[in-house]
Amino acid sequence: MSQPEGPHYAYFEGEIVPFTLAMVSIMNTTFNYGTGAFAGLRGYWNEEEEELFVFRPLDHFRRFLDSARLLRFQLDHTPESLTGALLDLLRAEGWRTNTYIRPLAYIADNKVGVKLHGMRYAVAIYTLPFGSYVEDEEGVHATISSWRRVDDNAIPPRGKLIGSYVNSAFIKSDAELSGYDEAIVLNEDGHISEGSAENIFIVRNGTVLTPPVYGNVLEGITRRTLMQLMRDELGLSVVERQIDRSELLLADEAFFCGTGVQIAAITRVDHRPIGTGRLGPVAAAIRDLYFRVVSGRVGKYRAWNTPVYTHIPA
Repeated sequence: MSQPEGPHYAYFEGEIVPFTLAMVSIMNTTFNYGTGAFAGLRGYWNEEEEELFVFRPLDHFRRFLDSARLLRFQLDHTPESLTGALLDLLRAEGWRTNTYIRPLAYIADNKVGVKLHGMRYAVAIYTLPFGSYVEDEEGVHATISSWRRVDDNAIPPRGKLIGSYVNSAFIKSDAELSGYDEAIVLNEDGHISEGSAENIFIVRNGTVLTPPVYGNVLEGITRRTLMQLMRDELGLSVVERQIDRSELLLADEAFFCGTGVQIAAITRVDHRPIGTGRLGPVAAAIRDLYFRVVSGRVGKYRAWNTPVYTHIPA
């Protein structure tokens, strides 16, 4: 991926500041111990309306605050207040392109010692233009990782906790250095969990399958969105259940989803073709619908799209 431009501003210590002023010390507790949480949102540029739409910000910020709660953080924020801060930040940046948004919840103290309670907590947000997370969204070659997904009783994967992404980094780097685009991770029970940083769906015999939220997966906003769209708009049967490794190899289709990856077809796993070895009809249909929805082009789902520039407070 080419390096994106920006960012120029950040939400930091309760206000919009130049990005170069949004700094923490190398003694910062979260920097030293990974005791923080984050989220990932996207804004989609609609050229016809000349509008940037943020997709489901309230849902993303609810999960963001839930992740912070897992860490015992006490934050003086609501999904609504964070959405307001984000809109102010995006207006300051003035992006006219697809945009990635990164909120961070962190411990603002500079202390040596591992704990979560009795600390000073803060939120920061930055944004930047961003395109595809994987190079070929229509033909991902994945491998089954030798690493296992972290367990809920170790580091809860349903929260986007900074320290837990060391697990994802092990998975992703080993896959790429071995010549693959991505990796698929098993949980401690040996069932399919997710990708390094993506949820996963497979299609088998006309049914769409995805691992359940108790299978050590992130409770993905994109995952939930696709489940609704596939059921309500494409008329597909979507079932949450455990998926065996061998079922993946025999699937008719498989695809990753997430805010970062969006929707990426998995066409090979460990040099085995999945289905025809090409983008399948279900993945193609849901990709087309999803990109129309997130860019504000489907009226039925406009409530999921928060405009940045047309609803500026007086």
